[in-house]
Amino acid sequence: METPQSEQETSMTQPNKVALVTGASRGIGLGIARALAARGFSVVITARTSGTLEHARAELAESGATVVAQAADVSDEAAVERLFAALIEQFGKLDLLVNNAGAFDGGPLDQLSVEAWDHVMATNLRAPFLCTRAAMRIMKPQGVGRIINIGSISAQRVRPNSGPYSTSKHGLWRLTQVTALEGREFGITCGCLHPGNILVERREGTGLSEDDEPMISVESIAEVAALMATLPPEVAMLESIVLPHQQAYVGRG
Repeated sequence: METPQSEQETSMTQPNKVALVTGASRGIGLGIARALAARGFSVVITARTSGTLEHARAELAESGATVVAQAADVSDEAAVERLFAALIEQFGKLDLLVNNAGAFDGGPLDQLSVEAWDHVMATNLRAPFLCTRAAMRIMKPQGVGRIINIGSISAQRVRPNSGPYSTSKHGLWRLTQVTALEGREFGITCGCLHPGNILVERREGTGLSEDDEPMISVESIAEVAALMATLPPEVAMLESIVLPHQQAYVGRG
């Protein structure tokens, strides 16, 4: 017997749940924030640039969602501590952390600068560690919580000239597993969502489009993130790979 649509929608709403999404001023992060807000989450969004972040906050607030925006560099330890302290002061809890903030830089390994390597590692790996550490300190006493890391198919199938990015995303997948293991006895789940080609804003200025490579929309990946976020607390989706069905992946080289 099918569940009525109204009951399906109700089962997916998350009243009084609080989520923090990093890198949420645009792209995948903003898409995930939209999907969570539509499901009843109160959403805290953060990014480095306050201007674009405020624009995102205003857009989300138009739907009637409770949205708080706070600019922060989540690769900076002190900034992360301030971000989480402000969140707890306002909401008193944290149900969901989405580690989405990311950076890409690359090139041939023999030409790659240390600065480029360090920038990607700081954004893609140090920042999720700092945010996960802060979240675990809140979630452990709660006895419940969920963390979703936004990885990449590059964590498992690399391309040339992607040394910092592929390495950092593989590290994030390992951080996911450690987090899931350490969180298990405290009711904390952790999963990693690996997107393939997504048509985000940064691609629009490159001339690359669906005509050049198969792509899926931000909304598509956000729906999967929302599914992971709204699973029953005793259920974990440890890993999910979401990509256009025609994108080269297995043995892509």
